[in-house]
Amino acid sequence: MEKHVVVIYPHPDDESFGAAGSVSKFREQGVPVTYLCGTLGEMGRNMGSPAFANRESLPEIRKKELINACNVLDMDLKMLGYRDKTLEFEDRGEVAEHLKQILEEIQPSLVITHYPDHAVHPDHNALGAAAIEAVRLMDSEKRPVVWTQAISNNYLEVLGKPDIINDITDYFEKKMEAIFCHASQAAGVLGQFKQADKLESEVQEEIKRRFSTEHFYTWNFEE
Repeated sequence: MEKHVVVIYPHPDDESFGAAGSVSKFREQGVPVTYLCGTLGEMGRNMGSPAFANRESLPEIRKKELINACNVLDMDLKMLGYRDKTLEFEDRGEVAEHLKQILEEIQPSLVITHYPDHAVHPDHNALGAAAIEAVRLMDSEKRPVVWTQAISNNYLEVLGKPDIINDITDYFEKKMEAIFCHASQAAGVLGQFKQADKLESEVQEEIKRRFSTEHFYTWNFEE
């Protein structure tokens, strides 16, 4: 059993779409989980239709959504305070050192983050790379295992099959509850599954197939 799990993603909702099922399983086992959230997603484009947010109000709305999702998942939250869509321009060494200090304080046995260069969004790639660097800088005897999540279209072709495939069917409802806490974002993301020629039941089944497993690659620090 893990001692403590730390999840490191850049945006509110990354944790729910990416790892909510795994987090729920860890919490059921009594394992503490902490989410280090990089930004408040304040540059997000989804503001509702009709709009219920604007550029000024969106950060506070997404912060509340994030807190609600973490409450649903029963995990601790630390907000890192970086600005949305700027992580790629931050000094990676400084971000890594920031993360390293937090990790050395928490002393997790497992870190979950994005797989650099296979996570689509520049913020995902940048924070994933900084998280891996933070763990690399730690004393090798105290270094946690790192699970990295790839979401690019070609990751299977390039990286091969993930070595961690978590069936989270038993936690699917909890995952969806966490996702829907992020009301400003959920409809936009889930809307991609809705096509004119699909029945509602088919859409629900496709969403269930898509979100009933969570895949990760264990990072190899020896290479």
